[in-house]
Amino acid sequence: MASYSSSSSSSSIVCALVGLGIFLGHIHGCLGADYATALTKSLLYYEAQRSGKMPPNQRVQWRGDSGLQDGKDVGVDLVGGYYDAGDNVKFGLPMAFTLTMLAWSVVEYNSQLGAKNELKNALNAIKWGTDYLVKAHPSPDVLYCEVGDGNSDHACWQRPEDMTTPRTAYRLDDQHPGSDLAAETAAALAAASLAFKPFNAAYASMLLVHAKQLFDFARNHQGLYQNSVPVASQFYSSSGFQDELLWASAWLYRATNDETYLNYLGGSGTTGGTRTMFSWDDKYAGVQILVAKLVLDGKVESSGLWADFKSQADQFLCSCLQKGSSNIQKTPAGLLWFQPWNNLQYVTSAAFLATVYSDYLAAKRASMHCLGALVQPSDLISFAKSQVDYILGSNPNGMSYMVGFGSNYPTQVHHRGASIVSIKSDPALVTCQGGFGLWFNRNAPNPNVLNGAVVGGPDNSDAYWDSRSNFKTAEPATVTPAPLVGVLARLA
Repeated sequence: MASYSSSSSSSSIVCALVGLGIFLGHIHGCLGADYATALTKSLLYYEAQRSGKMPPNQRVQWRGDSGLQDGKDVGVDLVGGYYDAGDNVKFGLPMAFTLTMLAWSVVEYNSQLGAKNELKNALNAIKWGTDYLVKAHPSPDVLYCEVGDGNSDHACWQRPEDMTTPRTAYRLDDQHPGSDLAAETAAALAAASLAFKPFNAAYASMLLVHAKQLFDFARNHQGLYQNSVPVASQFYSSSGFQDELLWASAWLYRATNDETYLNYLGGSGTTGGTRTMFSWDDKYAGVQILVAKLVLDGKVESSGLWADFKSQADQFLCSCLQKGSSNIQKTPAGLLWFQPWNNLQYVTSAAFLATVYSDYLAAKRASMHCLGALVQPSDLISFAKSQVDYILGSNPNGMSYMVGFGSNYPTQVHHRGASIVSIKSDPALVTCQGGFGLWFNRNAPNPNVLNGAVVGGPDNSDAYWDSRSNFKTAEPATVTPAPLVGVLARLA
């Protein structure tokens, strides 16, 4: 049976009013409307996920330095980057996708981020990751793709500052290819170069050099990364690499205007078809939206493969809006439902695509064709807003699934650092197994609030179980708030 956190706040109650399945989320005082606060917290979250030496301007003060020996086993400085979720592993594929989406958020909405005084924080969040990716790419055909491994890490419950687990570094090279991960890293660096170009041209240019090399590495030495690094397969197994190659080429074309990348996109012979999600593993829907922009902008013909890309972009979003031929499931209260494990990561990515596509269409006074209906840009924004409002508290539980937002949010988030007292408050070593007895099994709120983290979310009946042992839906991950940053900036 699901258990729910209680709250004395009447604002949480009004946020959850339901009338015939329709939420009245914007009654005066409803917390769901405070997008600016949610934006601030979503960027703060990334500071809590930092690996490495904390900088002087670190705002999340319960965290300390960690992973300072990363890369020592291979003689490469791999200090930095982000811990993936509630664990202390640096997984390359979701980290790179996180950075691509943070960068896309900045590329589209830098003026809105600036207006809310969050542009610098967004760029800092990207740079903390891209600095690490650059270090992880010490030569053209070498990419370090993981530090630590899930099995040994998950067998312990320790804050990152106390880690006693192996910090093995795993690499891809011309004999051990990983086109998916190398191309996603290329996409991240190309998108980040666009984000930084107006503010730090030299840094943007350096990122682009690495992006081009990584794309060539991915294209010339093809293979699935988990075949080269089997320890990754149990946690972030890639289903293919053609989508990442197209995704990287789309970003490189946008960053360089070099026809080589456009020709790669156009010569691929595939659009990926209509997708059922957009995620760290499946980039096709993102590619389709980027190509749809090229069609709308008149940079490619609106026929043949290019028109197919745009049509598939339309169809994915039609299915999200329940106006397609094979609609995406929704919970009774209206949340998109993709799968039981960290469902909200797919909700935020779909909401982001709807948001940017709305703006692409509106700029050309265009609309989207769904089954028997024209969908206007305003309909896409309304859809994105409905999903964000649900996440922020307009749901049957009156609970915000963004930690620290509002007065009623998950308190037992599955997260090692947040669930253990700060090393600054109590420096006594928390051992690998000792952490389970002392902290994991405590039926009490986490001592540290992981502001801005978005948990996996409710089940397909809108129920949520706030328990640290619930790793399927109570664990946050870096991939989830990254697209939300763009949507919140647009709505704030």
